[in-house]
Amino acid sequence: MPNDHSPLIRTDIPHSARIWNYWMGGKDYYEIDRIAGEAGKEVDPDIGTMAVQSRQFLIRAVRYLAGEAGIDQFLDIGTGLPTMQNTHEVAQGVVPESRVVYVDNDPLVLTHARALLTSTSDEGVTTYIESDYHDPEQIISDARNVLNFNKPIGVMFMGVLGHAKTYEDLLRIVRTVLDAVPSGSYLVMWDGTDDSQAYVTLCENYTGTGGAPYVPRPQAEIRAVFDGLELVEPGFTSITQWRHNDVEVGDIQPISAYGAVARKP
Repeated sequence: MPNDHSPLIRTDIPHSARIWNYWMGGKDYYEIDRIAGEAGKEVDPDIGTMAVQSRQFLIRAVRYLAGEAGIDQFLDIGTGLPTMQNTHEVAQGVVPESRVVYVDNDPLVLTHARALLTSTSDEGVTTYIESDYHDPEQIISDARNVLNFNKPIGVMFMGVLGHAKTYEDLLRIVRTVLDAVPSGSYLVMWDGTDDSQAYVTLCENYTGTGGAPYVPRPQAEIRAVFDGLELVEPGFTSITQWRHNDVEVGDIQPISAYGAVARKP
């Protein structure tokens, strides 16, 4: 649902979604993003592992929701650049009629969304909303055009809330969205934590490039986002430890990225 006021794509300032795409082995980035990505890996060699493992967590969480939890509606806020095994592909692979709404405000993300974020089944619906998650009321209003807010929805914030202006704003954003969805809905959320000095330094350096600041927060603050919700086993943990299996590629040691899947009572 684009508008005529989309910001221009800046190729002179690195952008977190494009750098993340570079770290994941994608191809949708500019030279400034590659430079920033390489500089980031020099500071924190584990950042590539975090990028890959974040997608593995998404795949496992969405499969759980679409399978065991019976969720067929998803609101993926701050989706980032399409790569492999996007939310709609995973969900519609389990439940073909799944409806998926992506939300982002990056013009490059939206350009790719128009081309790539299309349903993988005839029964399903896949669309996107151009919006900033600092305006959750607008997201909810637009999402109502596609999703049935009388039925449970899987709400997703995957590694993006570090961009919230303050911790209080982070809580406001999540709680505003969760207040709008019914009982039986789920929150899937992870974010970078401050237990790795290398990762903290990487984020500080990124802010110094002119990119939108990303603030790693203590595990306790991320855990508090799930207050009042029913955590799905194994609860709040490093994303590498959430229902991982031995056939996945990559390191499954704990990393400075924590989250959970939780049900709204």
